[in-house]
Amino acid sequence: MSQRIFNFSAGPACLPEAVLEEARDNLLSLGSTGIGILEHSHRGKAYLAVHEQAVALIRELGQVPDSHEVLFLTGGASLQFSMIPLNLLSAGETADYLVTGMWSQKAVVEAQRVARVHEACSSADRNFCYIPTRCEYSPRPRYVHFTSNNTIFGTQFRHEPTPPAGVPLVCDASSDIFSRPVDVSKYGLIYAGAQKNLGPSGVTVVIIHKDLVAQGPQDLATMLQYRTHADENSLYNTPPTFGIYVLGLMLKWLKSQGGLEAVARGNEEKAGKLYAYLDQSRLFRATAEPGSRSLMNVTFVTGQPAVDEAFLKRATREGLDGLKGHRSVGGMRASLYNAFPPKGVDALISLMRDFEQSHANPS
Repeated sequence: MSQRIFNFSAGPACLPEAVLEEARDNLLSLGSTGIGILEHSHRGKAYLAVHEQAVALIRELGQVPDSHEVLFLTGGASLQFSMIPLNLLSAGETADYLVTGMWSQKAVVEAQRVARVHEACSSADRNFCYIPTRCEYSPRPRYVHFTSNNTIFGTQFRHEPTPPAGVPLVCDASSDIFSRPVDVSKYGLIYAGAQKNLGPSGVTVVIIHKDLVAQGPQDLATMLQYRTHADENSLYNTPPTFGIYVLGLMLKWLKSQGGLEAVARGNEEKAGKLYAYLDQSRLFRATAEPGSRSLMNVTFVTGQPAVDEAFLKRATREGLDGLKGHRSVGGMRASLYNAFPPKGVDALISLMRDFEQSHANPS
């Protein structure tokens, strides 16, 4: 096997080697069943045990109350941009959106196809380099939607916003779900693609209050109704069985690390070390404001595109992959999700120090 390198990709992202090894070992036979995990029927007892364990671990690690359903869907966050307004909004109603990056902008576009959207705040005025501290909500929003972490611009909400009393809070947590504890009882709906912190691509986790499931219109296409999936334990149609299996392995790994509080401390240490270097560097600088910086995606530049490109080429040669920033903003981006090892941060800082010595202008 080729030597594994440090994968800074924004997603799909790195997984723990222990998880990959266990998945590999079960490709030919899930336990002693004689049938590989990729081949098991989603209606069979062997897979159902995997499925139920994944749901149970989501509830345990996330302290998900009985008031909320746990669903495994497909289509990623992008499909949720549509499913949420289709299920929660009616013509003539308004939903409030906090616009802090490209993904929240895309969510707004889909909601506008259903009903009215009010932008309660936006950081577009400064290219999304900060999280707004104030929101102006509409008089009677049906729900309030925000994106907790912005992968492209490297910003993150430190705490969830407080919606008007009685208004459900909806969160796109695709890039920081289970990277830290959250109080699920404060949310009407949390959704996330698994491919950054919880497993491989192809699985979408939705945690939704049962009241919102029940309130959805029944004349929607069957597969677009949350009740369809809640009523059938996410087994109405064939789910992404292998993705859910690996997600379950990842949840077990998170539990073995000490749970979400311990994982959060590790994520803070990784990102904190990198930001500390960036703040004293004569060449590199972080692009997000200090109070809004993401622990998941550290975005940085030299201010010179040609120098950025030279650094990226050298990083790739030395086994640090996936550092190129999103095509819409350029620069560099180090994604430090749950499974990313601390030694990878040390390797990146060491490379940056060496590169800086030969490229930084003397002060």
